[in-house]
Amino acid sequence: MAATAPETGGLRVAFAGTPEFAARALEAILAAGHEVPLVLTQPDRPAGRGMKLTPSAVKKLALERGIEVDQPEKLRTEEQRARLAACAPDLLVVAAYGLILPTAVLELPRLGCLNIHASLLPRWRGAAPIHRAIEAGDAETGITIMQMDEGLDTGAMLLKRATPILPADTTASLHDRLAALGGECIVEALAALQRGELVATPQPAEGVTYAAKIGRAEASIDWTRPAADIERAMRAFDPFPGAASSLRDTVVKCWSGKVVPGAGEPGTVLAVDEEGEGGITIACGRDALRCTVLQRPGSKRLPAGEFLRGFPVSVGERFTAPAAA
Repeated sequence: MAATAPETGGLRVAFAGTPEFAARALEAILAAGHEVPLVLTQPDRPAGRGMKLTPSAVKKLALERGIEVDQPEKLRTEEQRARLAACAPDLLVVAAYGLILPTAVLELPRLGCLNIHASLLPRWRGAAPIHRAIEAGDAETGITIMQMDEGLDTGAMLLKRATPILPADTTASLHDRLAALGGECIVEALAALQRGELVATPQPAEGVTYAAKIGRAEASIDWTRPAADIERAMRAFDPFPGAASSLRDTVVKCWSGKVVPGAGEPGTVLAVDEEGEGGITIACGRDALRCTVLQRPGSKRLPAGEFLRGFPVSVGERFTAPAAA
């Protein structure tokens, strides 16, 4: 990274990102007074019941602010990189963009490329750091601002900020906190860069873990696992893909649960409670899980008491892996 940047005024920052997490960062960069001449984002994708082509959260924000948008499928050729090169940015900030940047892109801005990564590197490099941190039972996570290189989240660390993972955190709730923190961190990093105070620290070789992309197959609940593991998976897979099991050929998504004492054949219903919040207590490999928020196909998430009034469940029935989660 170049050691100095203009000390007054804003930087000329090209931005590459796609989902809401990235949009929050772009908003913070603009609010801090930096010039954003170009936004790179993924091409519009089909979404919703009508599968209508839908712009990304970053594109929507950029268009609202009158910023030029480019949506190349790849950045491998000079033609695909032409608009980025033409805008001559001081640096490129990347957040959840969805494309691997080739060397030619990394070397294009005079101050290099910075990435906003949603973990405390080197833990949870890769595509799904928020999900994996919750699933693993980590006590904390955070944001790392990283100098990008050719590896997968292997670049030098420039700034790190931690936040606790709360007992009730889902991927949705933790995502929102990290998105806000990411915006704060990139603004802080850009200010330090302008002052010549941004120090690069190589990532240690110890403690590296990989956050593999979440697959739909992982949604299937394995009741032979400890209840605590399943409860974390429920929160990690909320909102996507949703932890699911099957009862009487009906796929049931379990969105929230509490670990309770209990023993029995894994997947077997040990207790049913329709009163108040309600609950369906299901035996696990160790302990049991009282499922408190559930959902059937074509319905919405419901507290267990209300769910049971529309879909009765009896003690002794057994939940099994769905044919297709």
